[in-house]
Order: sequence, then C-alpha cells, then structure tokens
Amino acid sequence: MATQRTATQRLIYQSVIHGTINDGAAYQHPLPTPRYSSQTLVLPSLRNPKLYHGFRENKATRLQMHSSLDEEANSSACISDSFTVEKILFSLKRGSSGCSCVAGLNPSIVVEVLYRCRENLQLGQMFIEYLASNHHGFRHSSQSLSAMVHILVRSRRLSDAQALILRMVRKSGASRVEIVDSLISTYSKCDSNPLVFDLLIRTYVQARKLREASEAFRILNTRNLCPSINACNCLLGGLVKVGWVDLAWEVYREVIGSGLQLNIFTLNIMINAMCKDRKIEETKLFLSDMEQKGLFADIVTYNTLINAYCREGLLEEAFELMKSMSTRGLKPELFTYNALLNGLCKKDGFARARRFLDEMLHTGLNPDTTTYNILLTECCRKDNISVAEEIYSEMLARGVNPDLVSFTTFIRWFSRNGNIDQALVYFRDMKSAGLIPDSVVYTILIDGFCRKCMIAEALKMRDEMLQRGCPMDVVTFNTILNGLCKDKMLSDAEDLFNEMVKRGVFPDFYTFSTLISGYSKDGNMNKAMNLFEMMIQMNVKADIVTYNSLLDGFCKEGEMAKASEIWGDMVSRKIFPNQISYGTLINGFCSKGCVYEALTFWEEMVEKGIKPTNVICNTIIKGFCRSKNAEKGDEFLNKMIFKGFIPDRITYNTLVHGFIKGENIDKAFVMINKMENQGLVPDVITYNAILNEFCRQGRMEEAELTLRKMVKRGTNPDRYTYTSLINGYVSRDNLKEAFRYHDKMLQKGFVPDDKF
Repeated sequence: MATQRTATQRLIYQSVIHGTINDGAAYQHPLPTPRYSSQTLVLPSLRNPKLYHGFRENKATRLQMHSSLDEEANSSACISDSFTVEKILFSLKRGSSGCSCVAGLNPSIVVEVLYRCRENLQLGQMFIEYLASNHHGFRHSSQSLSAMVHILVRSRRLSDAQALILRMVRKSGASRVEIVDSLISTYSKCDSNPLVFDLLIRTYVQARKLREASEAFRILNTRNLCPSINACNCLLGGLVKVGWVDLAWEVYREVIGSGLQLNIFTLNIMINAMCKDRKIEETKLFLSDMEQKGLFADIVTYNTLINAYCREGLLEEAFELMKSMSTRGLKPELFTYNALLNGLCKKDGFARARRFLDEMLHTGLNPDTTTYNILLTECCRKDNISVAEEIYSEMLARGVNPDLVSFTTFIRWFSRNGNIDQALVYFRDMKSAGLIPDSVVYTILIDGFCRKCMIAEALKMRDEMLQRGCPMDVVTFNTILNGLCKDKMLSDAEDLFNEMVKRGVFPDFYTFSTLISGYSKDGNMNKAMNLFEMMIQMNVKADIVTYNSLLDGFCKEGEMAKASEIWGDMVSRKIFPNQISYGTLINGFCSKGCVYEALTFWEEMVEKGIKPTNVICNTIIKGFCRSKNAEKGDEFLNKMIFKGFIPDRITYNTLVHGFIKGENIDKAFVMINKMENQGLVPDVITYNAILNEFCRQGRMEEAELTLRKMVKRGTNPDRYTYTSLINGYVSRDNLKEAFRYHDKMLQKGFVPDDKF
C-alpha cells in the first residue's frame, strides 16, 4: 500500500527532497486529500461485513495489515512534515509571510526548520519571530524551545534566549534532566556554543531556583559539559547570598573537580561563605591554598574579612587586618572605614567612632551618606537625639545629601518617643528633598499616631500612603489594628481585618494575637475564640502570648472551665505555660474562691522551676483572705518567707484587711508590727483599714490613736479616713466631732458625700 501513491504526490515528494522546486508554482497544484493520516484512519474496505469477518478470524493477516497501515501512516506523516519544512524555508527565503498559512505545525517541524537555518541565522530569527506572532497557543516541546534558544544565543540575542530558557524552567512537568538533555541533543545540529549552558545556570539563579540550578550544574558536569567559571560563580554567589553555605561548598568542590580555572571572584565568594558561616579563622588556610593556585586577596577580600570581624565584635583583629593591607599594596577605601566605623559603634560606642571618623578625614577620604547614617543610627539607638541632630547638621554642611535611611532614622526615633510633630517635620523635609516615602516610613508614622491614640490622623496617613501608590503590607495593617484595639474600637478593627483579607494580605500571628487580645480584654470571648479557630485553620501557629490572652479573658469572665480547656489545648500543642500563664490562672481561681485549685497550679509552677512573683504570692494570700481564711494566708506567707520570698506592703495590707474582715483586729496589728519590723512603712491604706474597723465597732478612742500615729509617721489622711471618722462619730451620736471632721475634710480639699 505504501507504494500506491498518485503521480502528483510522487512528483511533489521528489521535488521537495531533491530541491528541484524553484518557484511557487508547484505549491499551487492541488494535492489530493489523503484517505488517512497519522491521527485519523479511514478504512472503507473494512466496512464490508464479509471482509471484516475474514479479517477478524485471521490474526496473522490482521497484524500484517496493521503494520502495513502504520508504515503508510508514518511515511505519509514524514512526507507531510518534510513538505511543510520545505514550504516554510521557501517562504522565509523569499521574505514572504506565506508561512502564516502553514497548517499542522508541530514541534518536530520547528526543530527541523531551525536545524536547516543553522547556516543562515537571519532566517532562523525570522522563523522564531513568526512563531511568536502567529502561534500564540503553540505547544512547544523541550526540543523545539532548545533549538530556538541555540539560534538566539548564536544571534547574540541573549535576553530573548533567557526568556525562552525561563519558559522551559517553568514548564509544568519538565525535569532538570529533560531540559539539559534537550539542550544537549539540539546543540550540535544548531552549531551552538557553550554560552547556552551558562545562560541556563544564570536563569535558574535569577529565578531563585537555586536547588534546581545546582542539580542542572551537576547533570551538565556528568555530561562533561561544565559551564564556565563565571556561570559557576553566579551559582555559588546565589547560594551564599541566601545562606545555603553547605550546598555552596558542595558545588565548589565539583567545580574544583571539573578542572575549571578559578578566579578572584570565586575566591571572594567562598571567603564570604566562610564569614557568613562564622568560620573566619578558617579563611587563613583557604587564602594560603588559593595563593598556591596563583590567586591573591584583593581589596574586596580584605573588606569582606574586616566586615566579618566587626560583626563578630573582633575589632582589634579588624584593625590589624586593615594595617596589613599596605604590605599587599592595597589601600583602605571608604567601605573599609565604614565597616570599622559600624563595628566601633556597636561595641565601643559613639565616642571612639567619632574619633575614627576624624582619622578617616585626615586620610583624605570624604564620608558618604552611609558613613553618617551609621553615626545617626547609633545616636538614636542610644537615645542621644541632640548629638544625632548635630551629626545631621554636619552632614548637610559637608554637602552630603541625606537619603531615605537618614530621614527614616529620625522619623522612627521621634515617633517612638511620642514627639509625632517633630517626626512630621522630618517627613516633610524628606519629601522636600525629592525623596519618595516608602511603606516603612508611612507605617512608622501610623504607629506614632496610634501610640498617641490619634487614630483619625493614623487613618489619614494610611489614605495618603495608598494615594501615593504604597501598598499596605501585613505590618501596616497590624499597626493600625493594634491602635484600634488599644482604643477599644473593635468594630473598626473588625472592618479593617475584613479589608485586609479582601486585599489579599494574609493575616499573620501578630494580626490574630492583636485581635484576640483586644476581644479578650473587652470580654467578647466568642469573637476571640472565632478568631483563634480561624488562626488554627489557616495554619498560623499560636504561641504563649495568644493563649495567655485567651486565659486572661476567660478568667476575668469567671469561666474557669473554659480557661482550663484552653490550658489543656495549649499544653497538648507543646506550648509550655510561663509565669504569666500560671499567674493568670491562679488569679482566676482565687477570684472565684477556689484557692486549693489555685494552689495546685502554684505547686506545678514551682516544680517546673518557674519562680513565682510577688503578685502571684499576693494573689494566693488574697484568695485565702477572700475565703475568710486569713490564718491560712498567714501560714502560706510564712512558708514563702522560709523559701526566700520577701513580702511587700501589698502582702501585709492584704492580710491586715483579711484579719479585720474576720474581726481579728489584734492579729491585724501583729501584721502591722511585722510590716514595720521588715522596714516597710504602713501607708494610708493600712491605717485606713485599722481605723475604719475601730470606727465600725464604735471604738473611737482607738481610732483617734490610730489617726495620731498615722500623722506622726508622715502619712496624711485621705477622704476615706475622714469619712470613716465621721461615720464612727455619727454612729455614737457625737455630731459635734462628726461636724468637726467634716469641716477638716473640707479644709483639706476633700468633698464629702454627705451620706453618713
């Protein structure tokens, strides 16, 4: 069947193969429509039932016919593809757009056309441009893309070639092996050059696909096609930049093994890797090894090492290294001095850094914006704003223009310290200098307004930020949310949270924690729990701060069962309670009168080595006193004193009140004596507790003695003192004394409530 071609088909096929077509006439002969193709097969003869029956019974005949049909289909497809290739080439050579009429274009045809264009790169480029313009949805294979890359690289159209490589890299399902092998398989037939493989590695690195770049490098290496040292440096530099130092060393060893000649860039990249890995001492051996290979440290090497020493606080070593530069014929530059200046600021403070700046000026080097920014940052960090402003004035006097960092340093300091007006002065100066504020600057100012509870102004700054095209990120949203929650504007906070989600800004841990804390403080535990559940569903990990907010909310609402559930969930997630967690829960139980449950958590806290604070100790004592068991509170205090706890005035005042409520005033006096023996002076609260109890019992003589003792000790009576005395005398029908204290009260500036 393969031999049964029409005369017209044979003529055209021979003309195509032998190149005898010399004009467009042959293309105008209408070709007979094939009765089958490689995709659609029509077999009219098999529609006869008798023939079909015989065909079914004779298996051997059936296989033979299938084979014969496949051969004919493949042969026909091959003829069709070859014909299309010739047609495309013919159109390209004539400079015609006739190839836009080509139907049935497939990747194999693209590859073949490009192979045939290897001697005429202009034709190849025309074809690539034709594909880009007329076949937008064309599904390329790795081979067709590779062939196009080779032609473009040979034509020095590297950015276009890189765009195609990026397309290959991002192609769904394409492995590194497939990409590399497709580039290799089309390499020789396109007469390409090794720059293609360099471009592959660079594209991976620039696309931040560093692991894939390393894998592609290894595959090329196994195929004996190692990229150039510059491409290898690009890969090494990318790995070191993101901190993948171990992988960088693996690639470096493979580079060495490939026999490539290293250069100074390789040396500096690996020195930087060692410094990032905090292996500065090992750099000496590495540099010695490099010198044996003919590579010597340059100014970049020294700057990298000096900067690393300064980061580690090894200033003496950094200065020694700077001094040794002259032995190599190298002279410190501005970067060198800036690195040392930064190190001095962080370790030795501003004074020595300032002297070092003067030394730098004597060498003839002029400080730049970075130099002054280092000093400004240090002054603001130390809250020495007056010196920072002096440095700023000097900077302007020397003709050094402040940049975004300079202005942001001042804006941040003034905003955090509550001087929002001065922060706005620098903000306006920034804009006057032609600098465009970024999201960081706007967020700092928004935070400054929120700290001053100026929410309306914060929102105005947010509006300006959006008008200037600065997108709000999660930090900006969190800053405003924090301000709204602190101002108890929870409805507005909820609206802002919804806006945040609509804008596609994903809430983070701080977002949820801020809102949960706001709702918990407001007592809206349903909202707080809804947000907590959303947080868990979004795989945002809650931490101890989140759980402490929920515990505090439930404890304040008296819902101790819910608080216990939250505690159990927290522990099950391996989030361990801290001092605040225990203090919150203990206070919750004590407030409900469940002192023994509180003591259980107290003992657990002590067993885990968490030291109780005075507040927690006082909470337990207060719990006993509220349960009318001040004696137990006193016993607990004695135990704590034995363990090193030092009671404060609040401790004793709590017990004094506890004993008075238990009508044990004598014991209350014992507490006051203990208090005084420990060097603690009773305050007005202490005296008022005793005095009020005497007045309540009608023991006015003891009340008067307490008042005199109080005044003698330098404690002035307050409104509550006078009210107790007035009520005491009224209850004894001694209105004369009651009015006397009433008049005294007015003389002291206290307003009586006249409800005695």
